[in-house]
Amino acid sequence: MTIHLRPSPTAATGSTAIYDRMESRVRSYSRAMPRQFTRAEGVWMYDDRGGRYLDFLSGCSSLNYGHNHPVLKQALLEYIAGDGITHSLDLHTEAKAAFLEALENLILRPRGLEYRAMFTGPTGTNAVEAALKLARKVTGRSHIIAFTNGFHGMTLGSLACTGNAGKRAGAGVPLGYVSHEPYDGYYGPDVDTAELLERRLSDSSSGLDAPAAILVEAVQGEGGLRAASPEWLRRIAEIAKWHGALLILDDIQAGCGRTNGFFSFDNMGFTPDMVTMAKSLSGMGLPFALTLLRPELDQWAPGEHNGTFRGNNHAFVTAAAALQHFWADGRFAADVRLRGEQLDRRLEAMAAEFGFSTRGRGMMRGLDVGSGERAAEIARTAFRDGLLIETSGADDEVLKVLAPLTIEEDVFDLGLDILERAIRGVLGQAGGVAA
Repeated sequence: MTIHLRPSPTAATGSTAIYDRMESRVRSYSRAMPRQFTRAEGVWMYDDRGGRYLDFLSGCSSLNYGHNHPVLKQALLEYIAGDGITHSLDLHTEAKAAFLEALENLILRPRGLEYRAMFTGPTGTNAVEAALKLARKVTGRSHIIAFTNGFHGMTLGSLACTGNAGKRAGAGVPLGYVSHEPYDGYYGPDVDTAELLERRLSDSSSGLDAPAAILVEAVQGEGGLRAASPEWLRRIAEIAKWHGALLILDDIQAGCGRTNGFFSFDNMGFTPDMVTMAKSLSGMGLPFALTLLRPELDQWAPGEHNGTFRGNNHAFVTAAAALQHFWADGRFAADVRLRGEQLDRRLEAMAAEFGFSTRGRGMMRGLDVGSGERAAEIARTAFRDGLLIETSGADDEVLKVLAPLTIEEDVFDLGLDILERAIRGVLGQAGGVAA
Protein backbone atom coordinates (compact mmCIF):
# COMPACT_ATOMS: atom_id res chain seq x y z
CA MET A 1 0.00 0.00 0.00
CA THR A 2 1.34 3.42 -0.97
CA ILE A 3 0.81 6.29 1.45
CA HIS A 4 1.14 9.72 -0.12
CA LEU A 5 2.51 12.35 2.22
CA ARG A 6 2.76 14.99 -0.50
CA PRO A 7 0.23 16.44 -2.96
CA SER A 8 -0.35 14.46 -6.12
CA PRO A 9 2.48 14.86 -8.64
CA THR A 10 -0.17 15.89 -11.15
CA ALA A 11 -0.83 19.05 -9.13
CA ALA A 12 1.05 22.08 -10.37
CA THR A 13 3.90 23.23 -8.19
CA GLY A 14 2.83 26.21 -6.12
CA SER A 15 -0.87 25.71 -6.90
CA THR A 16 -3.34 26.79 -4.22
CA ALA A 17 -6.32 25.17 -5.97
CA ILE A 18 -6.86 22.49 -3.33
CA TYR A 19 -6.99 25.11 -0.57
CA ASP A 20 -9.32 27.37 -2.53
CA ARG A 21 -11.59 24.41 -3.25
CA MET A 22 -11.55 22.62 0.13
CA GLU A 23 -10.52 24.96 2.92
CA SER A 24 -12.77 27.42 4.75
CA ARG A 25 -12.64 31.11 3.95
CA VAL A 26 -11.69 31.72 7.59
CA ARG A 27 -8.00 31.15 6.83
CA SER A 28 -5.91 34.30 7.14
CA TYR A 29 -2.11 33.90 7.22
CA SER A 30 -2.08 32.00 3.94
CA ARG A 31 -3.78 34.92 2.21
CA ALA A 32 -0.87 37.22 3.03
CA MET A 33 1.74 34.52 2.38
CA PRO A 34 0.35 32.48 -0.55
CA ARG A 35 2.91 29.73 -0.82
CA GLN A 36 2.96 25.98 -0.18
CA PHE A 37 5.69 25.43 2.37
CA THR A 38 7.50 22.13 2.31
CA ARG A 39 10.11 22.11 5.06
CA ALA A 40 11.65 24.25 7.77
CA GLU A 41 14.90 24.30 9.73
CA GLY A 42 16.02 26.74 12.39
CA VAL A 43 14.94 30.22 11.35
CA TRP A 44 14.21 29.30 7.72
CA MET A 45 11.15 28.02 5.85
CA TYR A 46 11.16 26.70 2.26
CA ASP A 47 8.42 26.50 -0.34
CA ASP A 48 7.80 24.21 -3.28
CA ARG A 49 8.97 26.86 -5.75
CA GLY A 50 12.50 26.84 -4.37
CA GLY A 51 11.95 29.92 -2.22
CA ARG A 52 13.58 30.43 1.17
CA TYR A 53 12.10 32.68 3.86
CA LEU A 54 13.47 34.04 7.10
CA ASP A 55 10.78 33.49 9.70
CA PHE A 56 9.85 36.54 11.81
CA LEU A 57 6.43 34.99 12.43
CA SER A 58 7.52 31.91 14.45
CA GLY A 59 4.06 30.41 14.51
CA CYS A 60 2.85 33.53 16.33
CA SER A 61 5.44 32.83 19.05
CA SER A 62 4.82 29.05 19.05
CA LEU A 63 8.33 28.40 17.75
CA ASN A 64 10.55 30.39 20.10
CA TYR A 65 13.35 27.84 19.61
CA GLY A 66 13.00 27.78 15.83
CA HIS A 67 11.84 25.04 13.51
CA ASN A 68 12.82 21.42 14.19
CA HIS A 69 15.48 22.20 16.78
CA PRO A 70 17.81 19.18 16.67
CA VAL A 71 17.75 18.50 20.42
CA LEU A 72 13.98 18.56 20.62
CA LYS A 73 13.56 16.63 17.38
CA GLN A 74 15.92 13.89 18.55
CA ALA A 75 14.10 13.55 21.87
CA LEU A 76 10.79 13.12 20.05
CA LEU A 77 12.18 10.68 17.46
CA GLU A 78 13.66 8.49 20.18
CA TYR A 79 10.39 8.53 22.12
CA ILE A 80 8.35 7.56 19.05
CA ALA A 81 10.86 4.88 18.03
CA GLY A 82 10.53 3.37 21.51
CA ASP A 83 6.73 3.13 21.18
CA GLY A 84 6.21 5.74 23.87
CA ILE A 85 2.67 6.57 24.93
CA THR A 86 1.08 9.05 22.52
CA HIS A 87 -2.28 9.80 24.11
CA SER A 88 -3.15 9.24 27.75
CA LEU A 89 -6.00 11.52 28.86
CA ASP A 90 -4.78 12.37 32.37
CA LEU A 91 -3.17 9.01 33.13
CA HIS A 92 0.32 8.98 34.65
CA THR A 93 3.11 8.57 32.09
CA GLU A 94 6.88 8.84 32.16
CA ALA A 95 6.72 11.69 29.65
CA LYS A 96 4.40 13.72 31.88
CA ALA A 97 6.52 13.04 34.95
CA ALA A 98 9.66 14.19 33.16
CA PHE A 99 7.98 17.43 32.13
CA LEU A 100 6.62 18.12 35.61
CA GLU A 101 10.02 17.49 37.18
CA ALA A 102 11.70 19.84 34.70
CA LEU A 103 9.05 22.50 35.27
CA GLU A 104 9.37 22.25 39.04
CA ASN A 105 13.16 22.07 39.24
CA LEU A 106 14.20 24.44 36.44
CA ILE A 107 11.41 27.01 36.34
CA LEU A 108 9.27 27.15 39.48
CA ARG A 109 11.65 26.46 42.37
CA PRO A 110 14.36 28.90 41.23
CA ARG A 111 11.67 31.61 41.19
CA GLY A 112 10.15 30.64 44.53
CA LEU A 113 6.87 29.61 42.88
CA GLU A 114 4.68 26.76 44.12
CA TYR A 115 2.08 26.41 41.41
CA ARG A 116 0.00 23.33 40.67
CA ALA A 117 -0.12 22.36 37.00
CA MET A 118 -3.49 21.88 35.34
CA PHE A 119 -3.35 20.32 31.89
CA THR A 120 -6.22 21.70 29.84
CA GLY A 121 -7.20 21.21 26.23
CA PRO A 122 -4.41 21.76 23.71
CA THR A 123 -4.64 25.50 22.93
CA GLY A 124 -4.23 28.77 24.78
CA THR A 125 -7.92 29.57 24.89
CA ASN A 126 -8.47 26.30 26.78
CA ALA A 127 -6.03 27.43 29.46
CA VAL A 128 -7.81 30.79 29.77
CA GLU A 129 -11.25 29.17 29.95
CA ALA A 130 -10.07 26.89 32.75
CA ALA A 131 -8.64 29.84 34.70
CA LEU A 132 -11.83 31.88 34.35
CA LYS A 133 -13.99 28.95 35.37
CA LEU A 134 -11.86 28.21 38.42
CA ALA A 135 -11.78 31.86 39.50
CA ARG A 136 -15.57 31.98 39.41
CA LYS A 137 -15.82 28.70 41.32
CA VAL A 138 -13.37 29.74 44.04
CA THR A 139 -14.67 33.28 44.59
CA GLY A 140 -18.37 32.69 44.00
CA ARG A 141 -18.38 35.75 41.75
CA SER A 142 -19.11 35.93 38.03
CA HIS A 143 -17.58 39.21 36.84
CA ILE A 144 -14.16 39.37 35.16
CA ILE A 145 -12.07 42.49 34.61
CA ALA A 146 -10.04 42.45 31.38
CA PHE A 147 -8.34 45.32 29.57
CA THR A 148 -8.60 47.37 26.42
CA ASN A 149 -6.79 45.81 23.44
CA GLY A 150 -6.42 42.51 25.28
CA PHE A 151 -6.61 39.20 23.41
CA HIS A 152 -7.22 35.92 25.22
CA GLY A 153 -8.70 33.47 22.72
CA MET A 154 -11.62 32.72 20.42
CA THR A 155 -13.89 30.48 22.53
CA LEU A 156 -16.75 32.33 24.18
CA GLY A 157 -15.33 32.90 27.67
CA SER A 158 -11.94 33.99 26.36
CA LEU A 159 -13.53 35.98 23.56
CA ALA A 160 -15.63 37.89 26.09
CA CYS A 161 -12.33 39.02 27.63
CA THR A 162 -10.93 40.01 24.22
CA GLY A 163 -11.24 43.63 23.14
CA ASN A 164 -11.04 43.51 19.34
CA ALA A 165 -14.45 44.27 17.83
CA GLY A 166 -13.84 42.23 14.68
CA LYS A 167 -13.04 39.08 16.62
CA ARG A 168 -15.89 39.63 19.09
CA ALA A 169 -18.34 40.00 16.21
CA GLY A 170 -17.83 36.36 15.26
CA ALA A 171 -19.37 35.10 18.51
CA GLY A 172 -22.98 35.29 17.37
CA VAL A 173 -24.18 35.72 20.96
CA PRO A 174 -23.79 38.43 23.62
CA LEU A 175 -20.44 38.33 25.40
CA GLY A 176 -21.11 39.22 28.99
CA TYR A 177 -19.85 39.09 32.58
CA VAL A 178 -16.69 41.01 31.56
CA SER A 179 -15.73 44.68 31.68
CA HIS A 180 -12.79 46.12 29.77
CA GLU A 181 -10.85 48.64 31.80
CA PRO A 182 -8.12 50.90 30.34
CA TYR A 183 -4.71 49.23 30.02
CA ASP A 184 -1.50 50.94 31.06
CA GLY A 185 -1.02 54.05 28.90
CA TYR A 186 -4.45 53.87 27.30
CA TYR A 187 -5.11 57.55 28.04
CA GLY A 188 -1.49 58.58 27.60
CA PRO A 189 1.44 58.77 30.01
CA ASP A 190 -0.16 61.26 32.39
CA VAL A 191 -3.18 59.15 33.38
CA ASP A 192 -2.72 56.36 35.94
CA THR A 193 -5.24 53.77 34.78
CA ALA A 194 -4.50 51.54 37.78
CA GLU A 195 -5.65 54.37 40.03
CA LEU A 196 -8.80 54.73 37.91
CA LEU A 197 -9.53 51.03 38.39
CA GLU A 198 -8.97 51.27 42.13
CA ARG A 199 -11.30 54.24 42.34
CA ARG A 200 -14.04 52.42 40.42
CA LEU A 201 -13.77 49.26 42.50
CA SER A 202 -13.82 51.25 45.74
CA ASP A 203 -16.92 53.23 44.75
CA SER A 204 -20.09 51.30 45.49
CA SER A 205 -21.93 53.49 42.97
CA SER A 206 -19.52 53.03 40.06
CA GLY A 207 -21.55 50.19 38.60
CA LEU A 208 -18.49 47.94 38.45
CA ASP A 209 -19.28 44.58 40.04
CA ALA A 210 -16.81 42.93 42.40
CA PRO A 211 -14.67 40.74 40.15
CA ALA A 212 -13.81 37.07 40.41
CA ALA A 213 -10.57 37.79 38.57
CA ILE A 214 -8.50 40.41 36.83
CA LEU A 215 -7.07 39.02 33.59
CA VAL A 216 -4.05 40.79 32.11
CA GLU A 217 -1.15 40.42 29.67
CA ALA A 218 2.22 41.94 30.60
CA VAL A 219 2.74 42.56 26.86
CA GLN A 220 -0.32 42.56 24.62
CA GLY A 221 0.51 40.40 21.63
CA GLU A 222 -2.48 40.74 19.32
CA GLY A 223 -3.37 44.11 20.83
CA GLY A 224 -0.41 45.87 19.23
CA LEU A 225 2.56 44.98 21.46
CA ARG A 226 1.61 47.37 24.24
CA ALA A 227 3.83 46.67 27.24
CA ALA A 228 2.71 47.43 30.78
CA SER A 229 5.26 48.83 33.21
CA PRO A 230 6.31 46.71 36.20
CA GLU A 231 4.93 49.42 38.49
CA TRP A 232 1.51 49.30 36.86
CA LEU A 233 1.39 45.50 36.98
CA ARG A 234 2.36 45.48 40.66
CA ARG A 235 -0.42 47.96 41.34
CA ILE A 236 -2.95 45.78 39.49
CA ALA A 237 -1.80 42.78 41.57
CA GLU A 238 -2.34 44.79 44.76
CA ILE A 239 -5.78 45.93 43.62
CA ALA A 240 -6.82 42.35 42.87
CA LYS A 241 -5.74 41.23 46.33
CA TRP A 242 -7.43 44.14 48.14
CA HIS A 243 -10.72 43.49 46.40
CA GLY A 244 -10.78 39.70 46.78
CA ALA A 245 -10.15 38.96 43.10
CA LEU A 246 -7.67 36.52 41.61
CA LEU A 247 -4.96 37.82 39.31
CA ILE A 248 -4.65 35.78 36.09
CA LEU A 249 -1.56 36.54 34.02
CA ASP A 250 -1.96 35.49 30.38
CA ASP A 251 1.53 34.40 29.32
CA ILE A 252 0.49 32.44 26.26
CA GLN A 253 2.34 34.59 23.75
CA ALA A 254 4.69 36.61 25.97
CA GLY A 255 6.05 33.67 27.98
CA CYS A 256 8.72 31.01 27.39
CA GLY A 257 11.50 33.58 27.09
CA ARG A 258 9.88 35.96 24.62
CA THR A 259 10.01 39.01 26.94
CA ASN A 260 13.40 38.58 28.69
CA GLY A 261 12.49 36.02 31.36
CA PHE A 262 10.86 32.62 31.13
CA PHE A 263 7.72 34.33 32.43
CA SER A 264 6.84 37.84 31.29
CA PHE A 265 6.50 38.85 34.96
CA ASP A 266 9.93 37.59 36.06
CA ASN A 267 11.64 40.00 38.50
CA MET A 268 8.67 42.38 38.57
CA GLY A 269 7.89 41.95 42.27
CA PHE A 270 4.49 40.25 42.17
CA THR A 271 3.15 36.71 41.81
CA PRO A 272 -0.03 35.99 39.85
CA ASP A 273 -2.61 33.65 41.33
CA MET A 274 -2.83 31.85 38.01
CA VAL A 275 -0.73 31.83 34.84
CA THR A 276 -1.95 30.59 31.46
CA MET A 277 0.60 29.16 29.01
CA ALA A 278 0.62 27.54 25.57
CA LYS A 279 2.30 28.33 22.21
CA SER A 280 6.06 27.72 22.79
CA LEU A 281 5.53 25.60 25.89
CA SER A 282 5.99 22.41 23.86
CA GLY A 283 9.09 23.95 22.29
CA MET A 284 8.36 22.50 18.87
CA GLY A 285 4.95 23.74 17.84
CA LEU A 286 3.07 20.76 19.25
CA PRO A 287 -0.32 21.59 20.83
CA PHE A 288 0.09 21.99 24.58
CA ALA A 289 -1.58 24.35 27.06
CA LEU A 290 -1.23 24.69 30.80
CA THR A 291 -2.86 26.62 33.62
CA LEU A 292 -0.65 27.17 36.66
CA LEU A 293 -2.46 27.91 39.92
CA ARG A 294 -1.68 28.45 43.57
CA PRO A 295 -2.21 25.15 45.48
CA GLU A 296 -5.00 26.55 47.67
CA LEU A 297 -6.99 27.39 44.54
CA ASP A 298 -6.98 23.77 43.39
CA GLN A 299 -10.59 23.21 44.43
CA TRP A 300 -11.74 21.15 41.48
CA ALA A 301 -13.69 17.95 42.00
CA PRO A 302 -12.17 15.09 39.97
CA GLY A 303 -13.35 15.40 36.38
CA GLU A 304 -15.09 18.74 36.98
CA HIS A 305 -13.05 20.21 34.15
CA ASN A 306 -11.45 17.93 31.59
CA GLY A 307 -10.59 17.45 27.93
CA THR A 308 -9.69 14.57 25.64
CA PHE A 309 -6.31 15.97 24.62
CA ARG A 310 -4.88 16.81 28.03
CA GLY A 311 -2.32 14.04 27.60
CA ASN A 312 -0.24 14.97 24.54
CA ASN A 313 2.83 13.01 25.51
CA HIS A 314 4.76 14.03 22.42
CA ALA A 315 4.43 17.62 23.63
CA PHE A 316 5.50 16.58 27.14
CA VAL A 317 8.66 15.08 25.63
CA THR A 318 9.67 18.13 23.63
CA ALA A 319 8.65 20.53 26.41
CA ALA A 320 10.85 18.71 28.93
CA ALA A 321 13.72 18.66 26.44
CA ALA A 322 13.30 22.41 25.84
CA LEU A 323 13.38 23.23 29.55
CA GLN A 324 16.41 21.02 30.13
CA HIS A 325 18.32 22.32 27.11
CA PHE A 326 17.55 26.04 27.29
CA TRP A 327 16.68 26.80 30.91
CA ALA A 328 19.04 24.68 33.04
CA ASP A 329 21.26 27.75 33.52
CA GLY A 330 21.26 31.43 32.59
CA ARG A 331 23.17 31.27 29.31
CA PHE A 332 20.21 31.09 26.97
CA ALA A 333 18.37 33.89 28.78
CA ALA A 334 21.50 36.05 28.50
CA ASP A 335 21.71 35.39 24.76
CA VAL A 336 18.04 36.28 24.34
CA ARG A 337 18.61 39.59 26.14
CA LEU A 338 21.42 40.39 23.71
CA ARG A 339 19.18 39.68 20.73
CA GLY A 340 16.47 41.81 22.33
CA GLU A 341 18.91 44.70 22.66
CA GLN A 342 19.90 44.25 19.01
CA LEU A 343 16.24 44.34 17.99
CA ASP A 344 15.62 47.42 20.14
CA ARG A 345 18.53 49.31 18.54
CA ARG A 346 17.45 48.50 15.01
CA LEU A 347 13.76 49.29 15.52
CA GLU A 348 14.48 52.53 17.36
CA ALA A 349 16.71 53.61 14.46
CA MET A 350 13.97 52.80 11.94
CA ALA A 351 11.39 54.61 14.04
CA ALA A 352 13.58 57.71 14.20
CA GLU A 353 14.25 57.67 10.46
CA PHE A 354 10.70 57.05 9.28
CA GLY A 355 8.69 58.85 11.96
CA PHE A 356 7.21 55.72 13.52
CA SER A 357 7.07 54.52 17.14
CA THR A 358 8.24 51.27 18.70
CA ARG A 359 6.21 48.88 20.82
CA GLY A 360 6.86 45.89 23.06
CA ARG A 361 9.60 44.41 25.17
CA GLY A 362 12.49 41.97 24.69
CA MET A 363 12.06 39.78 21.62
CA MET A 364 8.40 40.76 21.33
CA ARG A 365 8.70 44.12 19.65
CA GLY A 366 7.47 45.95 16.61
CA LEU A 367 6.84 49.20 14.78
CA ASP A 368 3.63 51.20 14.78
CA VAL A 369 3.60 52.47 11.19
CA GLY A 370 0.39 54.47 11.49
CA SER A 371 -2.13 52.42 9.51
CA GLY A 372 -3.09 48.87 8.75
CA GLU A 373 -2.91 49.50 5.02
CA ARG A 374 0.69 50.68 5.25
CA ALA A 375 1.68 47.82 7.56
CA ALA A 376 0.12 45.27 5.20
CA GLU A 377 1.95 46.71 2.20
CA ILE A 378 5.26 46.64 4.05
CA ALA A 379 4.63 43.04 5.10
CA ARG A 380 3.79 42.07 1.49
CA THR A 381 6.94 43.76 0.21
CA ALA A 382 9.06 42.02 2.84
CA PHE A 383 7.48 38.68 1.93
CA ARG A 384 8.46 39.13 -1.71
CA ASP A 385 12.03 39.64 -0.49
CA GLY A 386 12.00 36.50 1.65
CA LEU A 387 10.80 37.62 5.09
CA LEU A 388 7.73 36.31 6.91
CA ILE A 389 6.27 38.97 9.22
CA GLU A 390 2.78 39.67 10.53
CA THR A 391 0.84 42.68 11.80
CA SER A 392 -1.11 43.28 15.00
CA GLY A 393 -3.04 46.00 16.78
CA ALA A 394 -6.62 47.26 16.71
CA ASP A 395 -6.24 48.16 13.02
CA ASP A 396 -3.25 45.90 12.24
CA GLU A 397 -1.05 48.97 12.27
CA VAL A 398 1.91 47.35 14.06
CA LEU A 399 4.59 45.31 12.27
CA LYS A 400 5.33 42.55 14.73
CA VAL A 401 8.81 41.02 14.95
CA LEU A 402 8.62 37.53 16.49
CA ALA A 403 11.91 36.04 15.35
CA PRO A 404 13.01 32.74 16.92
CA LEU A 405 14.92 33.39 20.15
CA THR A 406 17.72 31.21 18.79
CA ILE A 407 18.44 33.46 15.82
CA GLU A 408 22.08 34.41 15.28
CA GLU A 409 23.16 38.05 15.25
CA ASP A 410 24.11 38.27 11.58
CA VAL A 411 20.98 36.47 10.40
CA PHE A 412 18.85 38.73 12.59
CA ASP A 413 20.43 41.77 10.96
CA LEU A 414 19.74 40.25 7.54
CA GLY A 415 16.04 40.00 8.32
CA LEU A 416 15.90 43.48 9.80
CA ASP A 417 17.66 44.80 6.70
CA ILE A 418 14.89 43.28 4.57
CA LEU A 419 12.27 44.91 6.79
CA GLU A 420 14.01 48.28 6.57
CA ARG A 421 14.24 48.09 2.77
CA ALA A 422 10.56 47.18 2.58
CA ILE A 423 9.62 50.19 4.69
CA ARG A 424 11.79 52.50 2.60
CA GLY A 425 10.31 51.13 -0.60
CA VAL A 426 6.70 51.52 0.52
CA LEU A 427 7.27 55.01 1.87
CA GLY A 428 9.05 55.92 -1.34
CA GLN A 429 5.95 54.89 -3.29
CA ALA A 430 3.87 57.01 -0.92
CA GLY A 431 6.07 60.09 -1.17
CA GLY A 432 8.84 59.13 1.22
CA VAL A 433 7.44 60.33 4.53
CA ALA A 434 5.35 58.74 7.22
CA ALA A 435 1.89 60.24 7.56
